Amino acid sequence: AMSTQGLPLGFVDAQCWARDAEEFGKKALRHELPIAQKESYRWIKAYRALAAVQKRQPQVTLVSMGDREADIYELFDEAAQDPSGPKLLIRSKHDRALEDESARLFETISAQPIAGYLHVQIPRQKDRPARQAKLAIRFATLKVCPPQGKADLPVLSMQAVHALEEGAPKGEEPVDWQLLTTLPVHDFEQATEKVQWYTQRWGIEVFHRTLKSGCRIEDRQLGEADRLEACLAIDMVVAWRICHLVKLGREVPHLPASVYFQEAEWKALLIYHTNKPLPAQPPTLGRAIKLVAKLGGFRGRKSDGEPGAEVMWRGIQRHDDITETWRQMAPRYEQLQERIRQLQKRND
Repeated sequence: AMSTQGLPLGFVDAQCWARDAEEFGKKALRHELPIAQKESYRWIKAYRALAAVQKRQPQVTLVSMGDREADIYELFDEAAQDPSGPKLLIRSKHDRALEDESARLFETISAQPIAGYLHVQIPRQKDRPARQAKLAIRFATLKVCPPQGKADLPVLSMQAVHALEEGAPKGEEPVDWQLLTTLPVHDFEQATEKVQWYTQRWGIEVFHRTLKSGCRIEDRQLGEADRLEACLAIDMVVAWRICHLVKLGREVPHLPASVYFQEAEWKALLIYHTNKPLPAQPPTLGRAIKLVAKLGGFRGRKSDGEPGAEVMWRGIQRHDDITETWRQMAPRYEQLQERIRQLQKRND
């Protein structure tokens, strides 16, 4: 879960599964199976987990967001059954048939007039440098028909938003997002809002990269699946914490470290790195994050940029041990500081 500004808030749902080797090669039979027996059913299970949170937080609008893998008609039908439930924002994969339209979904939305332009920042990926993309925005309200063989499902009204990049760099595939949503889209402002929300989906890519490169879950050598799941649960929380910490450090580094670190945590950092008497106020969040990163091997040179997931992971592991040591030693430290203050008063 994350805010509309991209701040990681924690987890709503997590699922583990392994594909049955005996079922390999039976992909052609997937259309004959009910949705509950398909691997894609995980999207509906995740939506139901979010719906449970929505019932506890009716004053907050919760949106289930997914890439093209989540373009499942049964998922939209699930959301349509409860208007007060979570909303959907899904990147479309299937060029679906429309009611009372000779054209299909993609052709119809692409034929809509351009409502305006939106500039979004495309992050760096492997050999592709970061860039700013100029997106032409189109939107429409459409009635989408169920897939063939699923006549028992109803026709659903959805909002479609198309974001197509103009002037993409040579050799780069332009951004082309066909989005379907159950959220209202009546004007250009609402359409661009949904596109901006969809850009936050990259946060899940950052999280999984942190989980793999930082927590190194693929290197775990555990003999039982339940042990691997238990280890993964802990690693996921650590990976979320790293993502949350890095996000705060880059967005609001000037805030006091106490917005994230407990008193014992920031004091342990300063004692370890400076070996000087503790100040009355905590350091800035940006400084505290770099001190944690240095525990993981970050050098902090001008050319090094901001700390990455791997050094933060190693740093947090060491920081936890240092903090626990500080908690044991803090009472003696306070006694020593009080003795020093008494001697200073006596000398004065």
